[in-house]
Amino acid sequence: MDQGKASVTALGSAVARAIHQLVDDDPKVFLDPVAVRLVESSAPGAVEAGMKARGAVAVIRSRFAEDELAIAAMQGIDQYVILGAGLDTFAYRQPQYAGALHIYEVDHPATQAWKRECLAKADIPLPSNLSWVPVDFECQTLPEQLAAAGFDGSRPAVFSWLGVMQYLTLTAVDETLGFVAGLPSSTKIVLSFLLSDDALADDERERKRQIGQAVAGLGEPWLTFFHPDELCTRLHDLGFAQTFHLTPEKANARYLAGRTDGLQLRPLEQFISATV
Repeated sequence: MDQGKASVTALGSAVARAIHQLVDDDPKVFLDPVAVRLVESSAPGAVEAGMKARGAVAVIRSRFAEDELAIAAMQGIDQYVILGAGLDTFAYRQPQYAGALHIYEVDHPATQAWKRECLAKADIPLPSNLSWVPVDFECQTLPEQLAAAGFDGSRPAVFSWLGVMQYLTLTAVDETLGFVAGLPSSTKIVLSFLLSDDALADDERERKRQIGQAVAGLGEPWLTFFHPDELCTRLHDLGFAQTFHLTPEKANARYLAGRTDGLQLRPLEQFISATV
């Protein structure tokens, strides 16, 4: 991975959200018009090149995370932390309720500098309720950098952690989840994870192997996988009081029922929200 840019896979997620705006049927599962502008400024031609790779996972995970955030915001939580923000666009297309939020984008400092250049190139203004949280994990920690950016650890928050966990060691995953679990009651994290082989049918296991080889070839190897029951148990052991597993079946029924464009979520990547 080139630390001076978003990862190839993070760019791919933004491309998928952009393609959804341009190609898939209305109503959109996830409205993200900023993604089209940001992708074209950061990687011209990437949307057109990615048309054959359209899929549901990037739009479903973002929709689920922001649905959970909206519920928490209505309950009075006003801190939102986007871990491994990459080309996430929430801060630049804020729904009405987001005006009361303080939004923290966490990423490598060089990646953030590159993103800010891309935002400027696309004439996308920076909102006043956004704070950048640069974290170089070789010499800094997430708690200290969040505190330096103004995050209040004495109040609850919502965290999103999408498309990241599979690239980290289990130790690094536990460190981040343990930090979030130690925050005040009602703090929530929405995360995505890849299934371990024993939770996949043979065809999906082969698909996982092929995709894993491809991303490893890009310098972004997958390291950590979970069985959903194992991860829920792990979250409870770390200190989370409640978990909700959005299975592909639940996601397809909730977000994709009745569509004619063929969008369906496959089993490999799944989603959990966990509340302290």
